[in-house]
Amino acid sequence: MFRVALRASASLQNAAKQCLKVQGSALTAVRHGHGKVETEEEFDSRYVKYFDRPDIDGWEIRKAMNDLTGEDLVPEPKIIIAALKACRRLNDYSLAVRYLESVQWKCGTQKAKIWPYIHQEIKPTLEELGILTPEEMGYDKPELALKSVFDM
Repeated sequence: MFRVALRASASLQNAAKQCLKVQGSALTAVRHGHGKVETEEEFDSRYVKYFDRPDIDGWEIRKAMNDLTGEDLVPEPKIIIAALKACRRLNDYSLAVRYLESVQWKCGTQKAKIWPYIHQEIKPTLEELGILTPEEMGYDKPELALKSVFDM
């Protein structure tokens, strides 16, 4: 009885391996078949135009922000400014602050170098729209953080 189960299990494993081999090659073929490669300026202008649309809604803003966060880049200040203005048109203050947090997160280990530049570039827009950064709101430190026993 166990021999039958083992043979069935082995044939199932072989079938699964064959399926994975076929899918792997299909995925490779699709990845190499992409069309025109977009320049940095075209990429930036595409997102700026998208955020500048007057009929944009909350879902579309969140979708574009999520797509940008998924890219292997830190967005240019002009994209961030367009996103913040779109948040203001929809009167979504919390989304604007959370997007600033995600931009800071995207800076990664280079936050000390990249974020001051971005903040300097978007500061006039932040003041115009009345948006505080997460640091100005105290979000960079936990609310109930205790002093470390090693610092006492």
